[in-house]
Amino acid sequence: MIYLDYNATTPIDKAVADAMVPYFYGFFGNPSSSHAFGIEAKEAIDHARKQVAGLLGCLENEIVFTSGGSESNNTVLKGVAHSYQHKGKHIITSKIEHPAIINPCKFLETIGFEVSYVPVDVYGMVNPADVEKLITEETILVTIMHSNNETGTIQPIKEISQICKKHQVLFHTDASQSVGKVPINVYDLGVDFLTLAGHKLYAPKGIGALFIKKGIHIEPLIHGAGHESGRRAGTENIILEVGLGKACEIASEALNNDEVQKLTEYFYDQLRQSFGEQIILNGHPEKRLPNTLNISFLGYNGHEVLNQLMDTAASTGSACHSGMTTISPVLEAMGVAEEVGRGAVRFSLGRYTTKEEIEVVVSKLEKVII
Repeated sequence: MIYLDYNATTPIDKAVADAMVPYFYGFFGNPSSSHAFGIEAKEAIDHARKQVAGLLGCLENEIVFTSGGSESNNTVLKGVAHSYQHKGKHIITSKIEHPAIINPCKFLETIGFEVSYVPVDVYGMVNPADVEKLITEETILVTIMHSNNETGTIQPIKEISQICKKHQVLFHTDASQSVGKVPINVYDLGVDFLTLAGHKLYAPKGIGALFIKKGIHIEPLIHGAGHESGRRAGTENIILEVGLGKACEIASEALNNDEVQKLTEYFYDQLRQSFGEQIILNGHPEKRLPNTLNISFLGYNGHEVLNQLMDTAASTGSACHSGMTTISPVLEAMGVAEEVGRGAVRFSLGRYTTKEEIEVVVSKLEKVII
């Protein structure tokens, strides 16, 4: 089986799994306990928090551990909505966000909040000027994803953050798909909140993190005891947090390795040589994730193409939209024609992809795309 769906999820890195193992069998204390067992557990969490902060370039106490990207996004949207509703009830997001942003926004609309959805261009890129046009005195939050999970297009986050600062509006970016693939420094980006999902960077599922800039206080999504400095209740999952910390440490060391990008470029070159004008690249040709290719095979249905690529795992859209027979909402927002969008297949490469696997997939495609 050839796996080319790393944007959906990644396998757990062996070094990550090895780091977690001791916490399955020992170090089981409650981090809130003051005895030796609790102190051991707390030290492990503190170290993991330091590793995550190191990858994002922030302070350790600005990192909140969560159950994943969806919880982090919901925490920001609902927390800001509750804590800042005295200022206004207007939120801005984009038309190409993940459902973990779109659906909480739809929920907030049902309880009296107004949400504006900024459009994107043909490359799936948000124009910062369009964001600024939508800001009003009632705007309390802008949330724009760092990169799109389907096309890989990277958004002008730094420029948007500068606009938000000018208007004194909080800014969040969902960087679940970007962290570990491209360098990210939260201070350089100028964001107030940033979402990270562990299973996108070779850590386990069910663990994530949320960067909350120092000095910003929002209502917690989960109430209870004072865990995570009162920002997220629930006894800490030491095993998964250790895994996420190790994954972030590995990602920090691997960011300068461009092997995946070279392999992705090789893949695209092979596809162009084999199919020429029969394929179209969806997304920005340059400003995109180094591992992502969203390719439309003209005259074909993406699902049918994948069904004929025996033993190859890829996607016809984001993983959350698998099984769709209509054009992806992301491609629709980009203005991609229906007949082009139906033929889209997303190939996303990763740490364990090989050149030989790419050549096998191209060879298989040559038998399908005639």
